[in-house]
Order: sequence, then structure tokens, then C-alpha cells
Amino acid sequence: MSKAKTSSEKSVSANSRTISLLSQLEKINLDSVAGESDRARHVTSKILHLVQSQEKTRKEMTSKGSTGIEVILSTLEKTRDPQTILNILNILIEVVSVGGGRRASVLVTKGGTQILLQLLLTASKDSPPNEELMVLLHTLLAKIGPKDKKIGVKARINGALNISLNLVKRNLQNHKLVLPCLQVLRVYSTNSVNAVSLGKNGVVELMFKIIGPFSKRNTSLMKVALDTLAALLKSKTNARRAVDKGYVQVLLTIYVDWHRHDSRHRYMLIRKGVLQCIKSVTNIKLGRKAFIDVNGMKILYNTSQECLAVRTLDPLVNTSSLIMRKCFPKNRLPLPTIKSAFHFQLPVIPASGPVAQLYNLPPDVDDVVDESDDNDDAETESEIETEIDVDKDQHFKNDDIETDINKLKPRQELGRPIEELRMYEHFFPELSENFQDWDLISKEPKPKPDADLSGPIVVPTASVEHSAEASPSTKGVALKECNPLLTEEYNRRPVFLELPKKDNMKDSSLHQQDDQRNTLPSCQCLSQEIVKGLDRISLQNSAKNDQYYGTGCVAKKESKASLATLACGKACEHVSPCGGSLFEGSSVQLGKLCCTGVDSEEEEDSRSSSSGEHVMLQVSDVLPVHDCDLYLEMVKNTKSIPEYSEVAYPDYFGHIPPSFKEPILERPYGVQRKKISQDIERLIYQNDIIDRVVYDLDNLSCSVPEEADVLKFNSKFESGNLRKVIQIRKNEYDLILNSDVNSNHHHQWFYFEVSGMKTGIGYRFNIINCEKSNSQFNYGMQPLMYSVQEALRSRPCWTRVGTDICYYKNHFSRSSIAAGGQKGKSYYTITFTMHLRKLESMHNPQKIYFRHDVLCETLAGNSCPLVTITAMPESNYYEHICQFRNRPYIFLSARVHPGETNASWVMKGTLEYLMSNSPNAQCLRESYIFKIIPMLNPDGVINGNHRCSLSGEDLNRQWQNPNPDLHPTIYHAKGLLQYLAAIKRLPLVYCDYHGHSRKKNVFMYGCSIKETMWHTSVNAASCDLMEDRGYRALPKILSQTAPAFCMGSCSFVVEKSKKSTARVVVWREIGVQRSYTMESTLCGCDQGKYKGLQIGTRELEEMGAKFCVGLLHLKTKSSSLEYNLPSSLLDIENELIESSCKVTSPTTYVLDEDEPRFLEEVDYSAESNDDQDVELADNAGDYEATNQDDGLSDSDSTKMLLS
Repeated sequence: MSKAKTSSEKSVSANSRTISLLSQLEKINLDSVAGESDRARHVTSKILHLVQSQEKTRKEMTSKGSTGIEVILSTLEKTRDPQTILNILNILIEVVSVGGGRRASVLVTKGGTQILLQLLLTASKDSPPNEELMVLLHTLLAKIGPKDKKIGVKARINGALNISLNLVKRNLQNHKLVLPCLQVLRVYSTNSVNAVSLGKNGVVELMFKIIGPFSKRNTSLMKVALDTLAALLKSKTNARRAVDKGYVQVLLTIYVDWHRHDSRHRYMLIRKGVLQCIKSVTNIKLGRKAFIDVNGMKILYNTSQECLAVRTLDPLVNTSSLIMRKCFPKNRLPLPTIKSAFHFQLPVIPASGPVAQLYNLPPDVDDVVDESDDNDDAETESEIETEIDVDKDQHFKNDDIETDINKLKPRQELGRPIEELRMYEHFFPELSENFQDWDLISKEPKPKPDADLSGPIVVPTASVEHSAEASPSTKGVALKECNPLLTEEYNRRPVFLELPKKDNMKDSSLHQQDDQRNTLPSCQCLSQEIVKGLDRISLQNSAKNDQYYGTGCVAKKESKASLATLACGKACEHVSPCGGSLFEGSSVQLGKLCCTGVDSEEEEDSRSSSSGEHVMLQVSDVLPVHDCDLYLEMVKNTKSIPEYSEVAYPDYFGHIPPSFKEPILERPYGVQRKKISQDIERLIYQNDIIDRVVYDLDNLSCSVPEEADVLKFNSKFESGNLRKVIQIRKNEYDLILNSDVNSNHHHQWFYFEVSGMKTGIGYRFNIINCEKSNSQFNYGMQPLMYSVQEALRSRPCWTRVGTDICYYKNHFSRSSIAAGGQKGKSYYTITFTMHLRKLESMHNPQKIYFRHDVLCETLAGNSCPLVTITAMPESNYYEHICQFRNRPYIFLSARVHPGETNASWVMKGTLEYLMSNSPNAQCLRESYIFKIIPMLNPDGVINGNHRCSLSGEDLNRQWQNPNPDLHPTIYHAKGLLQYLAAIKRLPLVYCDYHGHSRKKNVFMYGCSIKETMWHTSVNAASCDLMEDRGYRALPKILSQTAPAFCMGSCSFVVEKSKKSTARVVVWREIGVQRSYTMESTLCGCDQGKYKGLQIGTRELEEMGAKFCVGLLHLKTKSSSLEYNLPSSLLDIENELIESSCKVTSPTTYVLDEDEPRFLEEVDYSAESNDDQDVELADNAGDYEATNQDDGLSDSDSTKMLLS
């Protein structure tokens, strides 16, 4: 007790003593009596003693409400006594030396910077200047400078800029004085104008005098000098000066010297400082050229390879990697043009936009040549400085968010005359059908006094004047017109399929999880002898079938799942035409996964049966999921631009979800820099590169390599989009994707087949013309592979494969012409290493009303299906028919972006749930009428596009004003909705299914005025807005029922750039409050039941079914007339996503904190300042920030599916 009491008394005594001394000092400042300087000296010395000995005193002086700093600064400003000045400077240094930057910020806000600069200017006039005073002043300025954004401007205005520089010049041997002066120069140099001014006065040359030649003396001074030089060289003017004087080679020499002599790695910070200087000077084109000319690539490559063995040297390896990537000469893609290899003549040429620009390009223009750096050094000597004090968060302000309330308020507009909209009446026969000729189970309702029960009553609808005509023509359409192939094709057994027998066939098999997969049902009953001869399925005759591409691996995406389901010919599960394995999205390691070797007995069997005779392959329909023969019949009516004749094996065999979970892949440490090092070796050791074209869509005469160890590639089938393959090394290939038709970009997902792989060998695939700045491949997503040999063994499934997967910016770029007049952009590399069930046949016509129509024809002449699903009325009595006709509509669509294959799997889950015999499904059908367009862009899917239709345009940006000639599916889909609005039958829910490549989980985007305003500076609470919060009901329900769904990722912000999307137009123009885009990840989940797992077809189909369950909950949780959930479920204020990270665009970009940085801090996106001259950031980090490309859509989707 006595000790505690004594301590407490000492504390109180010290505090009261500090306050007393500060009060005395303040009184001295107010009095101007002679002799007060001695008192001030005495008081300040006592305060200094307290500050040096007690942390509580330092805290008290900078605490909130304390006037200690003001008193000290006031005294410093007024006194002329040298010792008092020294005391005060020591006090301030002690105060800001600990406590982080907060105390320094307090000093800045009290005007300390201005007072210190003025004191520096005054002290510099003394001859000679007081050395101790200069050391203390510069030490203090170096500590508070980083907290004062305007210190550079203040120093320049005060004339203090060159004082520190002159002190260094005159006192090079006085390290005690030079060290703090250099620290201040480094702070000054964060301002670009200051850096240029100092450079003109010889600061660059001065720094090189300090840092060289090699010496281990005064290493602390050298470290500060290197940091200062790195900051100065971020100015392009100073960087050019350094290049002109040959300092690039000097820096490399210094780095090599330190690398050789620092065997115990004690001076890593100095070595890193030299690399930072090289990194700064190579931000300009001249610097990069000089670096190449002095053999910098080989020097840094060799030194970084020697550092790999020591983990603590990783910062050196990573910085060296960034420099080498930046200096790697920009190159053009090895293509004649980046425009698509296929061309489709449009019926109407748009007046403006990228398609118009593409058509207007002169025929001799080379759109591939590299122009990205031509004007890199064209800036003037004066570098403009922004001196406006910008708020921290202003940099992250999203100008894309709509702030005009008048534009946000939905305005229901038909857009077309009601007479014109009547053309869609025949798509709604359920509103006029009286069911008198249907054989329905009679359930007589309770009699009503007013009802005439003598016979059926025709219920009038909005189209009453046409009901008499429409009824006979549509009578029985749900059963009889669902599919013309129903009676003719599907009810007969599959026909025999003629297949040629091929020699030298190589099998490819998957050995993982064999035991589990063997439990899967057989997809086809195939003779083992015939299986060995299966090579290629073709729609042409035997002469065409003689063409051999080999069995091996096929890379392909899961495409058209829902179309297959609805068209009754497309399999819900996609297969690609190759003979080995199909891959989706990234690199496939075929070591244990794909075996192309065959046993000798199998080879003999193959030879014995390869006499050229055709074999008859009978495929029985054991598995009801997929009818191969019917699929072939449907494919014959599909129209593609290249006129494909081959059928992909995944399409033919179908798909069964694997029985095992597939966790998100853990990223191996160092994998990216390893891949980049291999890329750099191409430049350093060019003689080791094969550089042979093995597949070329632009050169039809390109011969298929005959060597056994060269892989065979193909993508000449539906959705295939591989354009060119170049063999780089024996087991490494560069792959180039084809652009969307009538476009020169939009390549991200991939779908191809590859064969010829051998067991135990790893093959590296590099897809080198991706466009997005980031991908889930950096966060554990793997490509999907479909093994043909596994399918032949009755285990047809897409599985996640591939190792050493990463995604990074490469050295290829497109020209400014190709970029639409903007500066040329770089491409990105995905690299990886490799060691439908018919709905009509399912439904019970007594219970399910099913109708399949063709909404319209696409540009290529393909059909766009429209499906209607609801429950049949209980009888043809008035009450039952009335209930049937008055069910609310649910309008669903999917696959507007061809590359978003996962959307089709979600749609498949929705369709199969709606057609199931589940009591809940029946309840759902009795509650709603579903209008579904499962594929809005069939042409894009068929022709292997990533984002566009054949018009070269993103169809999800055409909803505001669709052109009937260029965008027929959007025009007529919108017409259906406009018709429903015209007859006062607005859908309760509209949802467009999409896929997302850069975020995890499944989530929704909706529309809200208030939430949009909350994301802006407008105070939504004060806005006179009344908004029904029911738009949050369905996402909230899904977050509670669907394990993959994440409410925290949902956004209800309306952005200007999304004004022409389906979600916004249906909400704003049609008037549907619950208008959504539902995004499904291509990667996996980071929450819930599936946390840490990659998503598969099983989970996607489950999400489609859970969406239906959510609609049922929406019905049961609300009244029959008003679909409003309890307010507790719609607490927007608590649920609103207020991310601590800065949202550039809630719907387009990944939030800054959405994905944590992986341990290997290698920048995979923007490793240079080519696009802008970033002038000396306050804290120049070791790694540069990732630049994000402009968002492309509500579903920023990159699809990477191998096969």
C-alpha cells in the first residue's frame, strides 16, 4: 500500500509540476521584460528533464485539451536565445520520438512545420551556421515531415528548399549533419516540383557521390542516401538525367558489389535500397532501354536466383522480379490481327461504339503493333503538382454511383405502343386457356351463391378480345407443342452411331478417387472393344471422320447447361470433342490425372480393329440424365459461324457431379516468381526456345505435328475459342484465345481440347491474352478438366485440376488503335501445370403446365427458347381457372454473357426443381407462373465468345434501347416484360443469372434509391424518400436457406454505368421492384457450409434449387396480396454493407479487402508506372499497388474452363 501510494503521489507531483512549468513559460511569453530569456532557459531545461525521464509528461503535452504544444511552439517562435531554442527542439524531438505518428500530427496541426522552417531559414543566415541547431532542426523536420502533406510546398515558398542541399554539399564528411539533412531532402522529394528543382541543383549527382564506390563504412548514411535517391528518381526529369549520365550501370555495379560482399546478409536494406533506385529509374522508357543495354536483365536474374535459397532475402527477389518484368520489352501478340478469326456480317452497322470503330478501320491498319510506350517520355520539363488538400477518402469516391434522385426513381414506361406489344400475346396462352378440352381431375370447388356452376366459365383477361381466337390455336400446346422431337425422336431408342476406328490411339484416364467414382451410374453401355476405337464424334460422314486429332485432354467450359435442358437436345452437361481430358479454365497437370500411354494388349486390339471399316456403336439410354442420340439430332440444327461439324465429347457423354469435395487450392509460396523467372529466361536464353506453331486458326494449312511428344490441340467445336498454340519448350505451350465475333477483345475464359499427354510429365500452359487485372486463379481456383477416358469408363464429370496456378501481367500489349484510341493496354497470363435431361419427359401433365416456345431467332438463325412452367389448374371450374390465371409471374433469364457458364448450371438447378415431383415444387408451381429464358445469347455460346453476341456488343448493355436487328433476344425479352406491364401483370421477381470471376460466394445485385444515396454525400435519412424495403426480402431469405449465398456481398446501389443492364432497366422502366442480378462465383466460397471449397456443378445446381425455395418462402412469409416481410428481416440500416475498404464500384470491382494479399507479396497486375507518373508517394512501399481495369458488367465474369 505504501509503495502504491508513493507512486501515485509522485505521478500527481510530476503532472502538477509540468503544468506549473508550462504556466510559467506561458507567462514569460506574455511578458517582454528584460532578463526573461534566462528564466525561459531555466524553465525549458526543467521541462526537457521531465520529458526525457517520464513518458507521462510526454503524453500529457500532446493529450486532447492540453495547451502544452502551443506554449512550447509559441516560445520557440518568440525567443532569440540559442540555448532556449535548443532546449525546445530537444523537447519536441522527445515528444514525437514515441507514440507513433499521432504526436507528430499534433505538432503539425499546431503549426509546427511553418515555425520550424522559418527557424531554419533564420539559422541558415548565420556564418557559419550553428551545427547543433541544424542537426536538431533537420531531425525534427524529418520526423514530422511525413505527417504534413504540404511540407514540400511550405519549404519551397519559405525558400528553405536548398538550405539542406547546400549543407550536404559543404559538409560531406560531417556524417552527423549530413544524415538528418538527407532525411529532410527525402521528405521534400515527395513533391514532384521540389524533386525537379533539387535535381536542377545537382542533387542526383550528389547522391551518387555518397553511395559509391562500395564501402561498408557509414552504412546508415548510405541507406538514407539510397532512400533519398529512390525518391528523387521517381521524377521523370531526374530519371532522365540519371540515364544520360550513365548511372543505371553504376547502380547495377553497386548492387553486384553489395551482393558479392554481403555473404552474411547483414546489409539487406542497402541492397534493397539500390534495387528501389533501379526500380524508380526504370519507370521511364529510356531507363528500361538503358537497363537492357547494360545487361541488367541477366544481372538481376542471376543474383535473384542466388537469393532464392534464403527466405529472408525474398524482398530482394520480389523487387528484382518486378524490375525485370517491367523492363521485359513490350511485344505484340503473334497474330495477324487481334480481331476475331471469324466474321459475321451484321444486317445493320451501329453508328457509334466499338463495333462501328472496328468496321471503320482501314484494311491495312495493323491493330497489333505495340504503341503502348511511344509517348512515354514526351512530357515537359515542368511536372505539374497538385497542391489541393484532398481528403483521404476522396481518392476512393465512386463517381459511377447515380446521385440524381429523379433518375433513380422508377418510371414505368412501356416504350412501345400497346398495339405493337400484342405480338407477344401468344406467348401467354395461360391467360386465355379455358382448359375445357383437357382431361383434368375434376375437383369441384365449393359453390358460390353468385356463381353459375352449370358449366365452365371463361375468365376474362386483359386480352379478352383475342381469347376466342387464341384458345383453339393454343389448346393443348403445353403437351403437344413443347418439342417437335418429343414423339418422333425421344421415345425411340438411340440409333447406332457410326464411328471410324483409329490407329495409335492413346488413352487418358483419371486415377483419383476411382473408388468413389465407380459408384456413379453408367452413362452409356459401351463395348470395351468399341471404346478403344472411339476417337472423334462427327456430324459429317465417314470421309470427314478420317481426320484424326488424337486422344488426350480436352479443355472446355461448362456451357449451355440450361439450353440443353430446355431444347431437349442439348445435354445439361457439356463435353468437348477430344480424345482425352477436357479442361476448364486453367492449367491442367496430367501427371496422375491423364494417362496417354496404353498397354500393349490395347494397342494390338486397336490395330486389329483399325482396318478402316466403320464400327457400329450402340449407346443405350441407361442413364435418364442425358440422351446422346437426341443431342446429336438437336446439334444438327445449330448454326455456327465456322460451321462446326464436330461434337465435343462432354456435350455427347454428359456430366455427373463428382462424389467428392474439391477444396480451394492453397497457393504455393513462390509459385508466381518461379513462373516469371521462367518467362524471363526466354529473353536471356533465347536459343533454348522452340517457338513452333502447333495450332493456328488463322492458317488452315498449319500442319499437326507428327512427333509423339508434341501435344495436339483443337477447339473446332461449339463454344471452343482457342486460336493459336505455340510450343515454347518441350513441355510448355503459349495459348492465344480468339476474340469475340465482331470484336477485338473479350477473351478471358477458355475452352479447348488437348491430347497426347503422357503419364508423369508436367505440362505448362500459358494463356497469354487475358484482359482482366485480377482473377480468382490467384486465390485458389483451379481449371476444370473433363477426361474422355473417364467418361468412357462411365465416370463422366468435370473435375478441378492443375497446380502452380497464377495470374499476372505479361509483356504483351495491344495498340492504341485496338484499344479504341486509348493508350495500349497490357495483357495478362493465366498459367498452370498439368502432371440434358428432357424436361418434358419428366413432368406429369396432370400437375405441371409446361410450354416450350421459340421467342425469336438470333442473328445466326438459332432459336432463343422461352419456357413457361406453372401448375395445372385443379379443374376447369371458374375458381380454379381464376386462381391459375391470377398467379404472379416470376421472370428468369440467364447466359447473356457466354463465358459465364456457371449461370447455366444454376439455371439447370432451377429448371429441374420446378419440374420435380417434390410437394414444395408443386406448391411453388401453384403459387407462380414462371417465364424463363435460359439462354439470352445462344450465338455467343455456340461460337465461343466470352462476353458479346455476334454484333460484337455486350447484350447486357443494350436493354435501354435494344435494336431488333442487332439484339433480337434482348428486344423481344424486353417486349415480353413490356407486355406484362401493359396488361397490369408485372412480375413479382425478375432475376438474371450471371457468373462472377473475381469474387467468391453467390450474391445478388438489386436496386434501391435510398441505398444508392447512402453511398454518396447525400444524407438519405434527410431525403424525402419513401421506399418499400421488400427488395431485400429475397436476398435475405436466400442467405438463410442457401449455403453458398452471402448477404454481405450483395449490393443495391444503382450506378450510371449500369443504366442499360437488365436489372436496372426492368426496375426503372418496367417497374419491377424486385429486379436482381444473381452472381455465382467461378471460384468457391469463403463462408458458410462450403467455406474453403471450390464450387462445382452440384453446388451450382443446388443454388438454382434454393432460389426456388427462396421464392416459396417469399410466398409463405407474406400475405396473399402484399409480399412484404417483417421489418426485422429488412433492417437496412443494420444490414447495409459499409465496407471499411474503399469501394470503387460495388458491382464491378472486387472490394479492396475482399481478397487478402497472399504471403508472397508479388504484384501480379501493374508492376510499372507506364500509365501514369506516380510521383514519390509518401511512403514508397516495396511493392506497387494493383491497378484495376474498368469493370465490364454486373457480372464481372472471367471464365476459365479447360476442355
